[in-house]
Amino acid sequence: MMQTDDTICALSTPQGMGAIAVIRVSGPATFPVLERFFRPAGQRHALATAKPYTLIYGTLYEQEERVDEVMIGVYRAPKSYTGQDVAEISCHGSVYIQERIVRMLLSAGVRMAEPGEYTLRAFFNGKMDLSQAEGVADLIASESEAAHRVAYQQMRGGISEEIRGLREELIQFASLVELELDFTEEDVEFADKAQLTELVAKIQRVVQRLLESYGTGNVIKNGVPVAIVGAPNAGKSTLLNALVQEERAIVTEVAGTTRDAIEDEVNLGGVKFRFIDTAGIRETEDVVEKIGIRKTYEKIAQSRVVLYLFDAGRLQENAPLVREEIAALRAKVAGQKLLLLANKIDQAQREEVDRVLANPEELLYLSALEGEGLEALIEALQASVNLSALESNQNIVTSARHYEALRQSQEDLARVAEGLAEGRSGDLLALDIREALRHLGAIIGEVDVDRDILGAIFGKFCIGK
Repeated sequence: MMQTDDTICALSTPQGMGAIAVIRVSGPATFPVLERFFRPAGQRHALATAKPYTLIYGTLYEQEERVDEVMIGVYRAPKSYTGQDVAEISCHGSVYIQERIVRMLLSAGVRMAEPGEYTLRAFFNGKMDLSQAEGVADLIASESEAAHRVAYQQMRGGISEEIRGLREELIQFASLVELELDFTEEDVEFADKAQLTELVAKIQRVVQRLLESYGTGNVIKNGVPVAIVGAPNAGKSTLLNALVQEERAIVTEVAGTTRDAIEDEVNLGGVKFRFIDTAGIRETEDVVEKIGIRKTYEKIAQSRVVLYLFDAGRLQENAPLVREEIAALRAKVAGQKLLLLANKIDQAQREEVDRVLANPEELLYLSALEGEGLEALIEALQASVNLSALESNQNIVTSARHYEALRQSQEDLARVAEGLAEGRSGDLLALDIREALRHLGAIIGEVDVDRDILGAIFGKFCIGK
C-alpha cells in the first residue's frame, strides 16, 4: 500500500493541449513547496496566509525564469477533498507548461500520485467511505443520465447510509448476545430473541431488495447488451447503422457480409445500449462464416435483449425457416427479452405477416432502411429496462463487489434466523452475526479491508483523482 503522509502531485485534467490545465498537489508540504516557485500578484506570502477556498493569482518562477501566470486554489486540512492541505494550480494548457510545472514540483521533493491516490487519501482521512469512493469512479465513468444518477447517489452516501443503519441496529443486538456469554452460569438473558428475529427478518428484506437491484444497476452502469440476429440479408447491419446513426457496419446485397460481431453504443432515453450486429444464421461451408455464426450464439447468451430480424418481403418462401428459428430462439432466451422484427415492411403487407406468424405479441414492424418503425422499437427497448427503482430514488447496487458482500451477508443472516428458530446457543448466534457484520462492513470499509481489495478498487481510477 502506497504512503499517504507525503506530498503528491498529478495532472487532474486530461492529457494533451487545451485552454487550461489543472495540477493538483496534496500533502503536508503543499504550501511550503509552492512558495518556493510562486510569486503572488499582491502580498509576498499570500499562500501562507490565504483563507481556505480562495484563488490566488500570480506567477510561477523557476529560479528567475518566468514559467507561467497561474491561479492557485487553496484548500486547507481537514476541510479539503483529501483531508490534507491541497492546492490546485490552474495554468495554461500547453503540454510543455504542464510538464515543466510537474518537473518543478518533483525537484522540490513532491512525488507523482498513483492512480486514485487522492481519493484513497480521502478514504483514509475519513472524508468518504469505500462505497462513496467507488461512486466517485463510477461518476467519472458515467456515460448516460441513468448511470450518472446512480453513481451520484452512491457518491453522496445513499447505499452507505442504508448499510450503516442496518449494521448499527445489528451491532446493538450482537453486543447484548455476547454480553450474555459472560453470564452463562447465572442464566441471564439481555437480548430479546423475538426482537432479534424481527430485526434479522427486516435486514434480510433490505439486503434482498439491494441484491435484486443489481440486475438493473449492472445494465445501467455497463449498458444493456442487445444482440441483433437473423438470417443473412435480413437487414441486421442496416438496423445497427440506423440505431447508432452512423455507417458502422458494411451493407451489401451479398449474403454473409458480416462475419464477426460488430458492436456500438448509443444512449436511448438516458440509458446506454450496446448493440451487437452478428453474423447471419444459416447453413454454410465457409470456415470463417461458421466461426462468425458460432460467435452469434455466444453473443445471444451474453445479451439481455435479443432482436430477431427477418425479411418480411420474403416471408412467404421463408416462413418454415422463420418459424423454426423463432422457436429455437425462444428456447435459448428463456431468461431474456426477445423482440421479433418484421423488417422491410415497406415491401410486404402487414396482414400477410400476421397471417403467416399468427401475430405474436413480440412482433414489431419496421423498415430499417427507411427508418419506419424505429421509434416503436426504441420504446420497446427502453421498456425492457426496469427503472422503477431509479425513479423512486431507491438505492441501486452496481458493483459486483457489493453484490458478493451482500450475498454472503444474506447467507450469514439466514443462519442467524435459523439459529434463533432452533434455539441455538448465544456463542453460535454471535459468530454468525459477526460474519454478517463483517460482510456488510466490507461494502463501506468499516472493517479491516484487505489491501489487495483496496489496490483493485483505486487502481481503476485515473491519475489525478
